[in-house]
Amino acid sequence: MIRVHVIGVDGRTSDLAGEPGDTLLRVAQAAGQPLEGTCEGQMACSTCHVIVAPEDFDRLPPASEEEEDMLDLAAGATRTSRLACQIDLTPDIDGITVRLPAEARDMRGR
Repeated sequence: MIRVHVIGVDGRTSDLAGEPGDTLLRVAQAAGQPLEGTCEGQMACSTCHVIVAPEDFDRLPPASEEEEDMLDLAAGATRTSRLACQIDLTPDIDGITVRLPAEARDMRGR
C-alpha cells in the first residue's frame, strides 16, 4: 500500500492508502475527501487541484504541459500544485503530504 497524508482545508490530516497504480484522485474520493474531479480524471478541469508539500514535490514525476496549463487556471495554485488525477501512486511517493486548497474552480463552467 502507498500512503498519502492529506491536510484538509480545516487543517486536519487524514492518512490514506492505495494500491500502486491508483491515482490520488480515486483514492481520495473513495476515502470521502472533498476532491470533486468534475472531469473524472480527464484533465479538463482543475477541481482535483492539490498542493504538494515542498519537501515531497520533487518525488513526483514532472507535470505534463497539459497539466501545467490546467494548473495555470486553478484557484490558489502554487509552485508545488498538481492535479490529483495525474498523481499515480508508486513506491517512490509513499508517505507524501498534500494539502487541499481553500477553493476550487471548475474550468468547464459548471
